[in-house]
Amino acid sequence: MKYSGILRIGFKLLVNDKAKFSALLIGITFAVFLMVQMTAMFAGILNRAYSTVTNIGAPIWIMDPAVYTPTSSIPLPGYLLDAVRSMDGVTYAVPLFVGGAQLKLDDGTNQSVNVVGLDDNSLFGRPELEQGNILDIYADNSFIVVHDSEFRKLEYPKIGTTFELNDFRGKIVGIAKVNANGLNGVPTLYTTYNRAIQYIPTTRFTISYVLAQVRDEKVLADVKEKVAKLGYVAMTKDEFNKRIANYYIYQTGVGTNILLMTVISFIVGLSISGQTFYTFILENVDKFGALKAIGAKSKELVFMILFMATFTSLTGYGLGIGLVTTVIATARYKIPNYAAMITFWNLELAFGMVVLIAGISSYFGVRKVLKIEPFDIFRG
Repeated sequence: MKYSGILRIGFKLLVNDKAKFSALLIGITFAVFLMVQMTAMFAGILNRAYSTVTNIGAPIWIMDPAVYTPTSSIPLPGYLLDAVRSMDGVTYAVPLFVGGAQLKLDDGTNQSVNVVGLDDNSLFGRPELEQGNILDIYADNSFIVVHDSEFRKLEYPKIGTTFELNDFRGKIVGIAKVNANGLNGVPTLYTTYNRAIQYIPTTRFTISYVLAQVRDEKVLADVKEKVAKLGYVAMTKDEFNKRIANYYIYQTGVGTNILLMTVISFIVGLSISGQTFYTFILENVDKFGALKAIGAKSKELVFMILFMATFTSLTGYGLGIGLVTTVIATARYKIPNYAAMITFWNLELAFGMVVLIAGISSYFGVRKVLKIEPFDIFRG
């Protein structure tokens, strides 16, 4: 390799100064840890905010234009369901009820729950059962409970467990699992649409969402246009998730606070690593001058500086990812409703920040090394 010799020298200069090398690694490691931890928390919040959309799995959601989150639905009139079913290219359309209720458990305590009412005929969006038979949902007073991190709040119900909901008797006939836990920290029950609107007080309109599927992508734009003429909006699953994400990013303090903490983490990492790396260059300026004196070219020294900064940054990046992964895994094991999760986009964001830290740190080092004159070193 053309620069193998100069790189070996740079590596030895770097790791032999254990104090400076450790300070560089610690600064970058904790900067990466904080950046990934903050963005992982936000990713976990969004994943739970998407939970209703993810768990139901409908390709098209039709709703009031003022709806921004699945749990804040605005009731839709019954004629909208009929209108959607009659549109060319729509293969099916079903109603969905999403609402909140108060349960009274056997010991007399009250507990808030989310109730999802599925279309009576198709049960579209039904969860996968761990226990029980899905057909039992048609029995009187039947509900299916989701076995997630909030399951314990219902005192670990079993099949046959009874409760009271708005003076109606309810009975657990199945225990289900879902892909994503909810955001609001309350248990979730599934039942049929007609039972949900019978048990839970509603307005004159009772449909929370109309779920639909089109024959192919070509007719999707036409269906959206027809729904818009009726005064409502049709969104694909991805579009609805994007709408939810934008709400939490721009219309609540969550996105702003996470962004602020990420920027602070970046500044902390940059200041520590930049200052330490520049100090390292100053302390070894005589060695760089000696290398110039024995024939090392400026571009070789620049390459060495870039290698040192890159090696330190990538090592710190790896250590930071390992640390945050360990912390999140431990927290999720100990705290079931802990929401943080690592995704590709926050890993990429942290990597981009680390590359930027390495670039800025090496810039000041390169400037100093290029100004070194061997004559000044030996004269001193």
